[in-house]
Amino acid sequence: MASSSLPFTSLHPQFVSPNTKSSTTRLSSRRIRASVSEKPPVPAPAVAVPAKGETKLPLKKIPGNYGVPIVGPFKDRLDYFYNQGRDEFFKSKIQKYNSTVFRTNMPPGPFISQDPKVVALLDGKSFPVLFDVTKVEKKDLFTGTYMPSTDLTGGYRILSYLDPSEPKHARLKQLLFFLLKSRRDHVIPEFQASYNELFETLEKEVAEKGKSSFQTANDQAGFNFLCRAFFGSNPPDTKLGTDGPSLISKWVLFQLGPVLKLGLPKYVEELLIHTFPLPPALVKKDYQRLYDFFYESSGSIQDEAEKLGISREEACHNLLFATCFNSFGGMKIFFPNMLKWIGRAGIKLHNRLATEIRSAIRSNGGKLTMAAMEQMPLMKSVVYEALRIEPPVPLQYGRAKKDIVIESHDAVFQVKQGEMLFGFQPFATKDPKIFERAEEFVGERFMGEEGEKLLKHVLWSNGPETQQPTLGNKQCAGKDFVVLMSRLLVVELFRRYDSFDIEVGKSALGAAVTVTSLKRASF
Repeated sequence: MASSSLPFTSLHPQFVSPNTKSSTTRLSSRRIRASVSEKPPVPAPAVAVPAKGETKLPLKKIPGNYGVPIVGPFKDRLDYFYNQGRDEFFKSKIQKYNSTVFRTNMPPGPFISQDPKVVALLDGKSFPVLFDVTKVEKKDLFTGTYMPSTDLTGGYRILSYLDPSEPKHARLKQLLFFLLKSRRDHVIPEFQASYNELFETLEKEVAEKGKSSFQTANDQAGFNFLCRAFFGSNPPDTKLGTDGPSLISKWVLFQLGPVLKLGLPKYVEELLIHTFPLPPALVKKDYQRLYDFFYESSGSIQDEAEKLGISREEACHNLLFATCFNSFGGMKIFFPNMLKWIGRAGIKLHNRLATEIRSAIRSNGGKLTMAAMEQMPLMKSVVYEALRIEPPVPLQYGRAKKDIVIESHDAVFQVKQGEMLFGFQPFATKDPKIFERAEEFVGERFMGEEGEKLLKHVLWSNGPETQQPTLGNKQCAGKDFVVLMSRLLVVELFRRYDSFDIEVGKSALGAAVTVTSLKRASF
């Protein structure tokens, strides 16, 4: 249920709940634009006086510019996707302006985003202001400088697009907390069942073909696991069958397409997904199939929603989004990426993980429990390191609620009320002024007392790892659930295998991992 920080034509599909009438209170699906709180202007804050012994940072004007309207954003978009690529786009501007804070345009720009101008925050010191909801507003910024049509979510603004100041935010987030708490005992057994099926598939295909796509197996296992664990429903036994992952991928494309690179010829891709929104009507039937499945599977959670003052229909659209976009989407991106980093780390780390994991399970009566996993410090550190080096949701946004001061390592900058702030998280979590060997995957980085102190700089959940999600913040409601899922994958992998080999390619969403060998457990 990762949180991040993607306008479509007004085609208003009627997602009819089985055995109920469609809600008459559905919000209009007009294009929704971000707005700032209507407060009187406040004076620019004074630069903070440094404590004794600290170096006073200079106050600087934010460097950079946005270029000529339409032309500037279009040029930046081509550089971001094609001419330079995402990482080099940011690195070149850091070098050009000699600053990790600067002004730029962010995709998609014209004609999907009406205002692509942002202040970029690309270091670990300035980035966390994006989590401070007293300073930034998160309304309709989940996907950045544009918002997909609400026609893609049943006509509702989903929780991810709500600012904590909006009354529905607390109620919808409370519903997700209820879901996670009420089904917590099902997580470990359902994960084991689903991912045992995945490993059996991988083994069979490697034996027959010499290789197996982790993505394909992971998509089906991940979706089945989430539905079994959250709702007690097994998709293959329903009308949905095994179609869930493909339906979700198509639906997500209509939301995230404007900020994705699919590998199509440049100008085909530009015209098809970066310049104009794809019509939601093209995925209306697919979404209805997903909605029907979740409506039929989540009755008890809908009962709780009504107690909280949320309609069953709105609850179902939010449960679908939290499961398919946030949770499944996170697993689809992060699991292959984590496997990539562990695979590349080599046999020495594999042996250490296998030894630690098997020893802890044996000392707990041969059963995998939460207590057993707490006795696996290397495994826990490896998961945090994967979340640090390649966070599953790299882009975050926030709009300044008032005039604020932002500090980088080198300077202080003043941001005006209403300006859009943008952070590229991988640069914040690979900040060399915070992490030694920041660009390297160091499996034991977060072990021991000193390692644990660094967890406050692990930011994947839209907040520091040392903090918890609340009704009043935008930190991922399923933060601990995501960490648990990731740990379970590592545990089950090295419980079963001594080591493995992979080939890594690229995909629109993270790494494309192909498993080429699996060495069965020998001790």
